[in-house]
Amino acid sequence: DDPPQLCIEGDDNLQSMLVGAMMRKIKSRTWKKQRYFRLQDDCMTIWYKSKKAGNAHSTFSVSEVEAVREGHQSEVLLSIADEFPANRCFTLVFRGRKGNLDLVAESAEEAQTWVKGIRKLIENVENMGEREKLDQWISDWFKKADKDRDGRMNFKEVRDLLKMMNIDMNEDHALRLFTLADKSCTGSLEDDEFVLFYKMLTQREDVLAVFQEFSSDGQTLSQRDLEDFLREEQLEGDNVQQHAMHLIEQYEPSETAKMLNIMTFDGFLMYLGSTEGSIFNPQQRGIYQNMALPLCHYFISSSHNTYLMEDQLRGQSSVEGYIRALNRGCRCVEVDCWDGANGEPIVYHGHTFTSKILFKDVVTAVGNYAFKVSEYPVILSIENHCSVEQQRVMAQHLCHILGEKLLKKPLDGHASNSLPSPEDLKGKILVKAKKIGGLEENIGTLVEDSLSGEVTDEDDMAEMEEENMHRDSDLSKELSDCVVYCKSFHFRSFRHSQLHSKFYEVASFTESKARKYLKESGAEFVQHNSRQLTRVYPTGFRTDSSNFNPQEMWNAGCQIVALNFQTAGEGMDLNDGLFSQNGCCGYVLKPSFMQQTKSGFDPESPQKQEDYQPVILNIQVISGQQLPKVNIKEGSIVDPLVRVEIHGVPLDQAKQETRYIENNGFNPVWHDYLRFTIHTPELALVRFVVEDYDKTSKNDFVGQYTVPLTCMQQGYRHIHLLSRDGTSIPPSSLFVHVRITEL
Repeated sequence: DDPPQLCIEGDDNLQSMLVGAMMRKIKSRTWKKQRYFRLQDDCMTIWYKSKKAGNAHSTFSVSEVEAVREGHQSEVLLSIADEFPANRCFTLVFRGRKGNLDLVAESAEEAQTWVKGIRKLIENVENMGEREKLDQWISDWFKKADKDRDGRMNFKEVRDLLKMMNIDMNEDHALRLFTLADKSCTGSLEDDEFVLFYKMLTQREDVLAVFQEFSSDGQTLSQRDLEDFLREEQLEGDNVQQHAMHLIEQYEPSETAKMLNIMTFDGFLMYLGSTEGSIFNPQQRGIYQNMALPLCHYFISSSHNTYLMEDQLRGQSSVEGYIRALNRGCRCVEVDCWDGANGEPIVYHGHTFTSKILFKDVVTAVGNYAFKVSEYPVILSIENHCSVEQQRVMAQHLCHILGEKLLKKPLDGHASNSLPSPEDLKGKILVKAKKIGGLEENIGTLVEDSLSGEVTDEDDMAEMEEENMHRDSDLSKELSDCVVYCKSFHFRSFRHSQLHSKFYEVASFTESKARKYLKESGAEFVQHNSRQLTRVYPTGFRTDSSNFNPQEMWNAGCQIVALNFQTAGEGMDLNDGLFSQNGCCGYVLKPSFMQQTKSGFDPESPQKQEDYQPVILNIQVISGQQLPKVNIKEGSIVDPLVRVEIHGVPLDQAKQETRYIENNGFNPVWHDYLRFTIHTPELALVRFVVEDYDKTSKNDFVGQYTVPLTCMQQGYRHIHLLSRDGTSIPPSSLFVHVRITEL
């Protein structure tokens, strides 16, 4: 059976992509070059070359493409809009941090062929089962290593490939398997023989041991055996009979075994490698939390300097920054506005060499992408440096471009003393900025405004100057009217806020200011955040756009913890980890003890909490599978170790490591036990990091995965590792055993 041919039959778009087409690859207004593009027979690889470059060519796999955007939807294509009509243009967006590919087809029909064809192929990839994905991964490697392109691999080519795949094989062992797999006895392996070789190579002794422990006959698991395993090991005791039947139906590859209602080792391995066998509880993947509580009761995925693609001094400003953040589920984006030429406000990092983009282009992008991955509200955090005239233009753009999506007045029938909920605000964009007077004036009853001086959240010096200026003289009424539930105000003290501030006022702190309040008055901070929103952003010293650890701020209940989404590393790993639950919708409900105004919870002393219930987390790190090669040095193989980190209240912050295994990134086995005491499990994130041990210098990062403790499944689980920029790197995984017990 040849699946690629299957996907083509009857599909005219794919048929014509196999033939190929000449298109222009665009890099800028002036760089526009003809390239010949063609889909390869595997229905997975797109190949392209220039007319003159001899036989040099490039390829990319469809699995690397995240989305296809039609028309002038990138800055590069917008810049040539006058030259090529939108219906001939499209953009391929790649996963992770790989740059976009902007293309112009010869005709509108040709463009449609490629747009629809690639979307179809992306859909095929997304619908692949775990097994097909693995086969696809193996055959991608096969293509890379088949140097002379004859569709077969001799032993030397196989040996080089194992190096590329990070497998340090004993030569005799490899040769023995090679000979076994060479069914055609030709001294070389064809595609399917190579898949067989690979499968023999990847036998999982660690999983086999578990399988045999529960198998009555040592060969298969009866439904009863599987039920015992689910009850005793996986702690999944609810309607276990149904569950076992479902797993056999879902993961058992052998039809005969399915009919007998038993599971073979292959099926068991497929189940443990699937989402149901993963460490993340699938029931908490979708939206499972109550979305009808006031906004201040949620952590909100938030971005800082959203317009930057790199660092803050001379980085590229780009609308793409907004699209990427929103597509990652971010719900609060930052817009730094300055006066621009021709009366048009611009967005960039003021007083630096970062490039500039138009405010109206940012608003258009936000309007287009706000609700693609989540229907819950988006907050536009406006950092306003514009003159009153250009503020009017900003207000016009917001109203005109966003239309109905822009929240312009308080919700009908909503109580006028607390924030509305994410549910109430579905599909709405809220502006956070300074406002003349209070919300009461919008409602029509005049209430005297509290003492708060309205200021931006840049820094204290600017605040002082602002406060000395006359209250509203530098604000346009039109822009002020766009602000409803998120009025920026100047924070004085928790005591002052408790007496005077309004539920719709949002304080902004730099990370250092927030840290100071955390240490001095944690319980008051938590209480403040049970009534109103707080935004925390990185200090100005971080010109490299590095991130602080957001966990500290979440511990105090701060909702809008703004991170540089463009910067990979621990901060973003934790953010991705926290927001990977609840449908990745960008809103995660805070623990109930942070919602009550009288809670008294203090992150510095969690033992004093009313329903204090610490737990013990036991993790046995069993083994690793096909860890990616990190060191580019020829012939180097990883020496992997696993570090488990707990991020939570200060008392819970902890790290423990396994030993390192020499020269084995392919199937290292540790069987090391790690144990943690966790005082506030509701706030804890568990981060698994794999590193390449190096005794002379800093260890190299290999992969990581972060999961909220409350979303962890117990028992034998796989952890599917992510790369530095948060994208998946199949089939790299860890195999662990998890037990959580009350203390």
